[in-house]
Order: sequence, then C-alpha cells, then structure tokens
Amino acid sequence: MSSAPPDPSPAPSATVREGREADVELVVAMVNELAEYERAADQVRVTPDQLHRALFGGAAPGGHPAAYLLVAEEGDEPVGFALWFLNFSTWEGVHGIYLEDLYVRPQHRGSGAGRALLTALARIAQERGYARMEWSVLNWNEPAIGFYRRIGAVPMDEWTTYRLTGSALASLAR
Repeated sequence: MSSAPPDPSPAPSATVREGREADVELVVAMVNELAEYERAADQVRVTPDQLHRALFGGAAPGGHPAAYLLVAEEGDEPVGFALWFLNFSTWEGVHGIYLEDLYVRPQHRGSGAGRALLTALARIAQERGYARMEWSVLNWNEPAIGFYRRIGAVPMDEWTTYRLTGSALASLAR
C-alpha cells in the first residue's frame, strides 16, 4: 500500500505548548469528552490526581513521568491535547512515541489544532532520534482516518491490537 501524499493544508493557527500542572483538570474534562465521542463514556476512570501523578509526579521508575502532555491553544484558550508516552522498537533499537490520545474540541476541529499537535510530536521524535510515532484509531472514525491519511500516516492493517484487562488480567496474574 502506498502512503498518501503529505497534506498540503496551510499552517495551523493553533500554537502548541508543553502541558502544565494547571492543565490537569481541563485535560480530564477533555478525556471525558473524547470518551463520549468514542461511545465509551462509562469506561473513563481517570481522576485529576491520577493524571497529575502520571504527568508530573514521577509515576514511572526513576521518578520520571509516565506520560507527557502537549496542549493546543487558539489565543489563550486550550482547544485540544495530545497525551503520549515512549515505546521501544527492538528492530530499530530506539524509542518511538505512542500517542495515547489526540483530542480537539468539536468547535475547533478543522482549525489545524490536531495537525499542530501531530507536528509538534513529529518534531520531538525527530529531535530525539525516535524512529516512529504510532497510535490507534477506531475503525468507524472516518474523519480521523481521513486526516491521518492526508498527513501521510498509513494503517498497520496486518497487525491486530490485543488487550488484557479486568478479570482476564487478574486470572492470568494468578
């Protein structure tokens, strides 16, 4: 499968910055908005304290953050976020970025905020020598799929993601 040509869209008007502790409550609210959009609002369990610990409280070994946050703003208004963490490629021998969530509030979609967030992540990957960026998208989310194809992302159709949670996780752990 060939990749789509790069998206020729004009530069976005949104600016992107690193997340701050003061953003945690807002990001939790946006996570809930995202879950509602993804038809899974009843599955969100994250609390502001949990997210704060993951982003700023040294939740990972060695006191490092477990995840990282970028916030897109239009003017001084936060309109979206990207929450990501490092993965590792044994084939490449270097880290990559796993984008856990990319969200832009509905009234700001099409403004370039999503592209600005992905551009900022791509720059981080390039600057740090990471080999790739990866993320998942729901099969029914055609607007997101179209957007990702326009920026040159390709689906990994030959791979299926598996997840082990809840009682199945507990059972295997026993």
